[in-house]
Amino acid sequence: MTASADDERWIVVDGRRWRRTDPLLPDDVADALRSHLGRARSAVGVASRHGDAEAVAAARRRVGLAKHGLGERGPAWWDEPEADRLRRAREALEALDELDELAPRTGRPGVGGGA
Repeated sequence: MTASADDERWIVVDGRRWRRTDPLLPDDVADALRSHLGRARSAVGVASRHGDAEAVAAARRRVGLAKHGLGERGPAWWDEPEADRLRRAREALEALDELDELAPRTGRPGVGGGA
């Protein structure tokens, strides 16, 4: 693997290597997945501070869904056909949108779709 291919696939933060978001994803899909990811991460913190283990687990599942959709977890996006990459992202986004619709409104940011 060349240095430029490595740079396209990984980002290093504080000496730790993280997989980059799949660059093939359309901006609107990637932006929506990042929005879900941010809200899910926030929900993990809120639920943790409230001692709600069930909500922590649910929020972590949402983080995982968003990261899979972005290509940051799961199969390496650079090894997958483009159609599979796009399908993975759109399916993750659809699942996250459905979870938003099903979640009770809590009034707490990032938890249960509250604003």
